[in-house]
Amino acid sequence: MDDTRTSLDVKEYPDTEVQKNRILTLEEWQEKWVERKIAFHQEQGHQLLKKHLDTFLKGENGLRVFFPLCGKAVEMKWFADRGHSVVGVEISELGIREFFTEQNLSYSEEPIKEIPGAKVFKSSSGNISLYCCNLFDLPRTNIGKFDRIWDRGAFVAINPGDRKRYADIMLSLMRRGFHYLLSVFSYDPTKYGGPPFYVSDDEIKRLFGSVCSCQCLEKVDAFEEKHKSWGVDYLVEKLYLLTEK
Repeated sequence: MDDTRTSLDVKEYPDTEVQKNRILTLEEWQEKWVERKIAFHQEQGHQLLKKHLDTFLKGENGLRVFFPLCGKAVEMKWFADRGHSVVGVEISELGIREFFTEQNLSYSEEPIKEIPGAKVFKSSSGNISLYCCNLFDLPRTNIGKFDRIWDRGAFVAINPGDRKRYADIMLSLMRRGFHYLLSVFSYDPTKYGGPPFYVSDDEIKRLFGSVCSCQCLEKVDAFEEKHKSWGVDYLVEKLYLLTEK
């Protein structure tokens, strides 16, 4: 237990320097889906989200919930089943189609006129809409604003050099009284280049702190056997709740 407690109190690295030049292309992310290199997908959903769901939702009904880089996250079905409206964005059409198939949801698809070549997939019930496009093109569409954002596997996947642009889009999508739940990772970024990319507390405060109060709800030891291949000896997941100042 001593090792676990120590690992949760990890050193902060100057991440903007260590990984700032790391780049993955959209094509590389699409290839991960084709080649089934999607270890980031959690079939049972995210345990920390389950634990802090009441804190996130605050007992409110009929919320608009945004999933950046949604993949086929099962949590989208959770929120829809609770009566909320879910909007996601994902570059992989394969991932989006798998979501609807695996959740046994019928859907339709239509082009996004503002973004040539892009599509939006909508559940027949009307409460899940998944945009298949580059997240950075999303502001060209009229998707409106959101009460909640669940950011797991998104901020940590964006190329570090794009974080300011990403954060600005997230802030532009938030309604007054928003709750933004953000999952990030700490590890030694000199040993592993990502993704998921390393995110420091200071980086979150720098990008979101002017508008948001940033509270770390929990830190958990996320290290598994598979992470030994990354060359790291610890991996800590941190869950932040960002709320309006």
